[in-house]
Amino acid sequence: MKIVVTSIFVEDQERALDFYTTKLGFVKKHDVPMGKHRWLTLVSPEQPDGVELLLEPNEHPAAKSYQKKIFADGIPATMFGVDDIHAEYKRLVEAGVTFTMEPTTMGNVTVAVFDDTCGNLIQMIQNS
Repeated sequence: MKIVVTSIFVEDQERALDFYTTKLGFVKKHDVPMGKHRWLTLVSPEQPDGVELLLEPNEHPAAKSYQKKIFADGIPATMFGVDDIHAEYKRLVEAGVTFTMEPTTMGNVTVAVFDDTCGNLIQMIQNS
C-alpha cells in the first residue's frame, strides 16, 4: 500500500492553483470538472509520478471550521520537504510569500512556516 493522493482544503481552487504553481513551483497533474468544482491535483516537478496534492474545496462546514481553527492556532495543514531551506525561504520571500516563522533549527531538522493565501499555514522542512 502507498499514498497516491493527499489533500489540502482551500478557500478558492483557482487562487490555490495560481499560488501553488507560480509561487511554489508545483505542476498541475489533473484538472477534471466536477460540477462547480474540479478534481485538481498537483505534483512536484521533481516527482511527476509521485504523490499528488489535491486542492480540495473547503465548502463543507466541518472542513471550513477545521481549516479556520488550525490556522488560528498556528498549526500547519501539511509539510513540504526542501533540500535547502534557506535558499527556498529567500526565493519565496522574494516572490511575495508571507512567512509566520523563519527557518528555525529544531534538533536535526530546520523548519519554516508560510501562509498559502488560501486558508492554510504550510510548513517546509529540511532534514539535516
